[in-house]
Amino acid sequence: MAQRRYFQKGRDSTHHAHFYQIESGEITRHLAFRNYLTSHPDEMKLYGDLKEKLAQQFPHNMKSYIAAKDYFAKQLERKHWHGITDNNLIKHNGSLK
Repeated sequence: MAQRRYFQKGRDSTHHAHFYQIESGEITRHLAFRNYLTSHPDEMKLYGDLKEKLAQQFPHNMKSYIAAKDYFAKQLERKHWHGITDNNLIKHNGSLK
């Protein structure tokens, strides 16, 4: 992904760190997705279940795993918070944290 660096630690990828270029719109998108899932536990469970299924389906093919889970994320994005901005994310959630 452009403007992002991604690192993982551990043989089983137990830790993940994402680094974005300053002012990347991807920061807002990722934080909005995280905030949405946190406040919608049913959809969080669906996403977690999907990730587990995809990890089994694509154990050595990270590109396919990412593409499949990205499709789910983009569907949620279109359905629930299309057009979100930094300003309304802060207004509705108190912060970008």
